Amino acid sequence: MKWLGLSRAIHPADKKGTAGLAIKPLTGFSRVTIPLDMQIGPGCEAIVAKGDHVDIGDPLGKPLGAWCVPVHASVSGEVESVKKEILSDGTHTQYVTIISDGKDTVSELVKKPVVTDRESFLEAVRASGLVGLGGAAFPTHIKLNPPPDKKVDTLIVNAAECEPYITTDNRIILENADDCIAGALATAHWCGIETVVIGIEDNKKEAAAALKEAAKRAKSEGRGTVEVKVLPTSYPTGAEKVLIQLINGRIVPEGGLPADVGVIVQNVTTLWFIAKYLETGMPLVKKWITLDGGAVKTPGNFEVPIGGTIEEVIEKAGGLKAEAKKIIMGGPMMGVAVDDITRPILKHNNAILVFTEEEATLPEESACIQCGRCFRACPMKLMPAALDKAARANNADELEERHVLNCIECGSCTYVCPAKRYLVQNIRNGKALVRAARAAAREKGGQS
Repeated sequence: MKWLGLSRAIHPADKKGTAGLAIKPLTGFSRVTIPLDMQIGPGCEAIVAKGDHVDIGDPLGKPLGAWCVPVHASVSGEVESVKKEILSDGTHTQYVTIISDGKDTVSELVKKPVVTDRESFLEAVRASGLVGLGGAAFPTHIKLNPPPDKKVDTLIVNAAECEPYITTDNRIILENADDCIAGALATAHWCGIETVVIGIEDNKKEAAAALKEAAKRAKSEGRGTVEVKVLPTSYPTGAEKVLIQLINGRIVPEGGLPADVGVIVQNVTTLWFIAKYLETGMPLVKKWITLDGGAVKTPGNFEVPIGGTIEEVIEKAGGLKAEAKKIIMGGPMMGVAVDDITRPILKHNNAILVFTEEEATLPEESACIQCGRCFRACPMKLMPAALDKAARANNADELEERHVLNCIECGSCTYVCPAKRYLVQNIRNGKALVRAARAAAREKGGQS
C-alpha cells in the first residue's frame, strides 16, 4: 500500500448523486417494529408488554450482558406485540411493535447525562444505545474501552464513505461539522487519547473543507486539535485496517484489533451522535440513510425512526418509478439483499438501494481464467480465487492455511473478476466453515 493512497484498490463509479441533498426527516409512521438485537453480541430481553404505553426514548429491553446496549422506543404510542421474528441475517430475536399515537411525546427519562470521568462517559455512551453507525454495529462503549494492556494513542475518525451511492456521512458533516469535531474531541478527552485524525476521501471536497474549518475553530477556542487528512478516492479506503495503514502506517496483525497498534477507529456519524447525546440525552432512536437506485422516484438522504419499515420509508420518500427487482440494505459492494420490504430499519443500516431489473441482473459465472486480477485487487493481499476454490470444496484446512478470516468482505475481487465468479459470496461461506470447524475443535477438546 502507498502512503495516502492504496496500491491495491478499485475505482467503481461512486454514483453519489445524493451528495448535494440535505437530510430530510420522514415522519408520521403508523407503527414501528423494533428488534431487541441490533448489534454484534447479545441483545436485550423485553421489559415491555402488549398494551403498555411508551414514549420516545423509553427503554424497551434489558441488556443481556456487558456487551449489550439498550434499545429505545422511536415513537410514542401503545405496544401492539412482543414476539420473536427473524432478522435479515437469518437469526431470531424479540421484536417490539409499537402503534404510533402521532404525538411524538418524549419520555421524561430522556435527560442530559452527567459525565465526570472516563467511566461515566463510557456508561453514557452505552446508555445511549449506540453501536457503530458505519455499518458494523459493534457496541461503541466496548470499542472505546480496550483492555488495560492496550495503550491507545490515536483516534481515527472514518469519514471515507467509500461505498458507491451512500452519502449520509457526507451530509452529516456538511450539516453538523462542528458537532462532528466536538464528538471526536470529547471521546478523545474522556478516553485519554492524545491524537485525533480524520480520514476523508478527496471526492468530498466541501465536507473536507467544513471539517477543516470546524477543527480550526475548535483549536482557536482551546478545545483541542484535530487533523484532517484528505485521501485519494479509492475503494475500500474506509475499511478499518486499510484506513489505519493509510493514516499512520501501522499494520494490524493477523487476528488482531486496531487497539493492538494503538488505534481506535470510529465512524464520523457515530462521533457526531455522541456529541448530540451529551448535549441532549436523546438516545439512538433515529437513523440517517441514503435512498437511491434506478427504481427510486426521489433519491435522497433521510432521517427515519428505527423500526420503520423499508416499505414505508420508500413510500414516504416519494415511492418508486419502476418495478423493484432487488432491494439492498447498505451499499452495492457490502450490502445485503432483502426479500421482504416489511423488514425494519436497524441501527446500523445506512442505505436502501432499490434496483431495476437491468441493475439487479447478475451475470452468469464462468470458469476462472487465472488472470490474477482478484489477487491484485485484494487490499488484504489474499488469493481470492484460491479461497473461492477451497470454499466450494468445503476444505476448511486450506481455508485456514490461506488466512480466509483476514478477508474483510469488501467485494473488490468479485468486482474485478472477468469470469464474473461469485468470489466474495463463496469466501464468506468459507469463513463460516472455518469458524464452525474451530468451534467443533474447541468442543471436542473440552470433552477430552
